[in-house]
Amino acid sequence: MTRCNMKKVDVYVSKNDNLLKQVNDVTSFDSTIDGNSYQLKIDLSKEYQTIDGCGASFTDSSAYLVNQVLNEADRKDFMMKLFDVNEGIGLSFIRNPMGASDFARDFYTYNDLNKKEEDFDLKKFSIAHDEKDIIPLTRWAKEINPEIKLMATPWSPPGWMKTSDSTIGGSLRYKCYDVYANYFVKFIKEYEKHGLDIDYISVQNEPDYSPGHYPGMKMTPVEQAHFIKYHLYPAFKNNNLKTKILCYDHNWDYYEYPEAVLKLANDEVDGIAWHVYGGHVSSQSKLHELYPTKEVHFSESSGGEWVHNPLSSMIKTGIDVFRNWSRSYVLWNIALDENNGPFVPGFGKSTCHGLVTISQSEKRVIFNRVDYFVLGHFSKVARPNAVRVDSNYDDVIQSVAFKNKDGSIGLIFSNNNVYDVKMQIIINDEIINYVAPRLSHTSMLIKK
Repeated sequence: MTRCNMKKVDVYVSKNDNLLKQVNDVTSFDSTIDGNSYQLKIDLSKEYQTIDGCGASFTDSSAYLVNQVLNEADRKDFMMKLFDVNEGIGLSFIRNPMGASDFARDFYTYNDLNKKEEDFDLKKFSIAHDEKDIIPLTRWAKEINPEIKLMATPWSPPGWMKTSDSTIGGSLRYKCYDVYANYFVKFIKEYEKHGLDIDYISVQNEPDYSPGHYPGMKMTPVEQAHFIKYHLYPAFKNNNLKTKILCYDHNWDYYEYPEAVLKLANDEVDGIAWHVYGGHVSSQSKLHELYPTKEVHFSESSGGEWVHNPLSSMIKTGIDVFRNWSRSYVLWNIALDENNGPFVPGFGKSTCHGLVTISQSEKRVIFNRVDYFVLGHFSKVARPNAVRVDSNYDDVIQSVAFKNKDGSIGLIFSNNNVYDVKMQIIINDEIINYVAPRLSHTSMLIKK
């Protein structure tokens, strides 16, 4: 039997507008079962996946706001609040776009040419755009938290590689499969020169959707599998790159897509990335059961005006994605401005939220979104390389638990009932007595 030998418990509670407040609400430690209390049992002997952690994206918009709108003192304070686990929430995963996404000040890739031009030798390839804001901030984040994992995802190849000759619409020209694979290789190697190892790439953001007003590209499962198997994977292997390849990177409602990719390119794919915007989280487990050696990542969920009861909704999403084998819980923009931007020209009205708002008019950070605090509920108690262990999930309490490398236990749970729940948290033969407030969300770091 694995023992915990509890000595101290750090408790963080969110309820209504009081978000991620550290409290001293553990009533007592005990060794006697109370039959009148709800029993939340943590089984340290039943282990699941290892996790990388939680995070968000330095989109062009986010990086610009942090690096150019904030003054030096505010920028330093904000970076610590993002990536330091003691002064802030200790984020440990960054997923950055490779080129422009919807949240960029303009359209760009790393190999932009005039119409009808081509560059199969990638002589004009350059990451100069990223060297101004994105790379300095990503390096700074890694200095604060060296355990950060980096993921990169393109919204579109350079326009000249596509049938549309544009970053909007179209598909990847077959004659450009090899050069596009080399485009990934050059990107990874250029980032390495800045001391940044890309741990993961996905081939295409949301490959089953082609937006008409920002960069994107449809890619069928057969096309993606063929590109990975015969072009991308060989290019990585020939260049001795250790970057892992994730397929799909889209919603839960089309699990047949990654299933098809894995049937065709099983040996070349390291895992699957998922988004929140359609379907059910159980898709993650369905594919894990079929391909248990493949990593599962939850790579995007944006907060926004469409989210009802965002605190409860986003906490539930985090609990659910980890309980369905994900190694990560990644939201979207690290920061947006008071107009939910900047965004690419012609985008229209944005209804997305960042983790925080950085006001361009006032040049300050406003912690007016629940997103930052939701990630903190997970990242402050479940650290990189923690292992998920078994815990309760039922109509009374929904939870997820982790065993950290230092032996501490991270526990996140929700009481969505309209009444307080008197409970006992049981870890082997040790017991924590606690009262979970009505309509609240609690994180505990249980230390030896």
